[in-house]
Order: sequence, then C-alpha cells, then structure tokens
Amino acid sequence: MKLKKLLGLGLATVILVSSVGCSSSKGEKDAVDAADSSENKKIVVGASAIPHAEILEEIKPLVEAKGYELEVKVFDDYVLPNTGLEEGALDANYFQHVPYLEETVSQKGYKLTYTAKVHLEPMGIYSEKIKKLDELANGAKIAIPNDPTNGSRAIQLLANNGLLKVENKDLLTVKDITENPKNIELLEIEAPQLPSVLVDVDAAVINTNYALSANLNPTKDAISIESIDSPYSNILACREDNKDSKKIKVLTEALTSNEAKAFIEEKYQGSIIPSF
Repeated sequence: MKLKKLLGLGLATVILVSSVGCSSSKGEKDAVDAADSSENKKIVVGASAIPHAEILEEIKPLVEAKGYELEVKVFDDYVLPNTGLEEGALDANYFQHVPYLEETVSQKGYKLTYTAKVHLEPMGIYSEKIKKLDELANGAKIAIPNDPTNGSRAIQLLANNGLLKVENKDLLTVKDITENPKNIELLEIEAPQLPSVLVDVDAAVINTNYALSANLNPTKDAISIESIDSPYSNILACREDNKDSKKIKVLTEALTSNEAKAFIEEKYQGSIIPSF
C-alpha cells in the first residue's frame, strides 16, 4: 500500500510539473505569436522624398485596407536605404533602379532583391546658362552624378546627344569616353547636390527626384531627357528572406495598383512614368 501511495504521489507530481511546463511553454509561445503578429502588421519603407515618399503616402489607404500600417522613412542619399534594408531596420525601400541595386549587391554582398518595377524617372540635362546643347562652348563644365550607375547613365545621355563618343559598354566611366570634340569637363558630384551646383557649371545631368525637389520640371526645364525605353525603372527592393512575405506582397500590390498608376500620371504629368 505504501508503495502504491508513493507511486501515486510521484505520478501526480510528474503530471503537475508537466502541466505547469506545458502551460508555461504555451504562454511563451502565445506571447511570441502576439509579438510577431504586431510586428508583421507594420511595414517600414525607406524612400527618397520625391516622388517615392509621395507615392507611398498616396497608397497608404490600400495598405491599411489589408490590415497593415505603412511607415515611410525619408532618406536624402542613395546609401543608407540599402544599408538599413540589409540590416533589417527597413522591410523594403523604394528609391533606386535595377542597375544601382545590382551594383550595390555586387560591391557589398547584400542579400537584396526586388519585387516590381514601379516607375521611370527620365534623367535630364539642365542649365541656367544655355537653352540648347549646341550652345555649349569649348571646355564647358558639366556636372554628373558620382555613383557608378547614374554616372554611367549620365555619360550615355550626353553621348546620345552627340556631345561625346563612348565605348559600347553597360557601365560607363569617364575613361570610356573615346571622343570629346568640345573638350567637355565632367565634374562628378553627389547626386543630391547637383541642383545646387547648376549656377557654377554650364550644365548638369540630374536625376528626376532631385530635379523635382529643386522645382525643376523634367518635361519643361530639361534641355534634353532620356527616352521612355530607358532600363532605369525605379523598383520596390526587399531582402531575399522577406520577398515572399505577406507584407511585401501587400505593398507590391498597392504600388502597382490602378490607383497608384492614376496618381503618378495625374500628379507628375509625364515627368515620371508608370512602369507597370
């Protein structure tokens, strides 16, 4: 009898401990699930102010209708949005084109990709001193972006306008210029600073987002502009490990919706063109 009582007590103790352990584990799991659920309902996106942040603000109701909160963090450079995305501070970013992303991934080894091409910002040539490119004097100074992909893009635009001849390459540098009949001096400057140096140079090749920020309208103020078949559509970038997540799918759908397309076409009047 004593042995049976001891065994019974031991079994009861085991069952009690086991039950407490299960209850504790279940509570911890519920807490984790709740935290995950809360976190997954917020989408943090890094973006340039114009037009990216403006477009994101416009599609917020579409995201909210799917049960998510969209937080837009504005950046004024081309480096930090990819760093923040790689490190997990951002869920996605929307500021760059495919060649720039590919160059960043190649140089830094980031595990980044993209889900959709959203819009094209035709790069333009601007000047406060001339009205036509054939007015450029010998030895004229032209400012271009100093990052590899946008610098290449600017050189190609100048070549397309007959100011230079270049090698047949995807990524151009000043070393790839084979003919420079007007002895043009190219000044490589950080992209956000290009509008501010217009007064000091004969012309500048400026990305549309920075042109718009400086109240320059590409369709009205640019001497020359990229054609609409340019490969430099701006994209929604994300990490490889969250590309198939629900939040990224929701954001992608909103950015490529009919509402987003109508907003881009109406607000920017051809200076920015939908890519979907």
